[in-house]
Amino acid sequence: MPAVLIILGSKSDVDVGRKALDILQRFGVEAKMIVASAHRTPDRVKEMVGGSGADVFIAVAGMAAALPGAVASFTSKPVIGVPVSGKLGLDSILSIVQMPPGIPVACVGLDRGDNAALLAISMLSLSDKRLAKELAAYRQEMAEKVENDSNEVQT
Repeated sequence: MPAVLIILGSKSDVDVGRKALDILQRFGVEAKMIVASAHRTPDRVKEMVGGSGADVFIAVAGMAAALPGAVASFTSKPVIGVPVSGKLGLDSILSIVQMPPGIPVACVGLDRGDNAALLAISMLSLSDKRLAKELAAYRQEMAEKVENDSNEVQT
């Protein structure tokens, strides 16, 4: 049973989903990625959410981006929406961040599957000390990289 279920609104979103999957695998978090459309296969979305056993859901969608909200309507577990950039990137962002009261969805930046995975790991680390420790180490690595970058460009 995956701890995180990544649901793509369409196969064209796979590159964004892989960003999330790569981070989750790096941290040893069991994850599964599927395709299910809020508009074309709503029964599949409901079935996948209800039967997954996942602790956190990442829903990746562009255009109208109804998928994160649809996922949230079928679970009380955390849902992280990832808007996919396109011709009109603003519509996918607004579709996710403008959820009605009572059905919250977290939203990360355009195409930021990696940030969605890190947010999922943060949520899971509340009850998993190993993940909390690894996340702290990951953030330290990022800080060291910035310091090294600064040393390289200093004049």
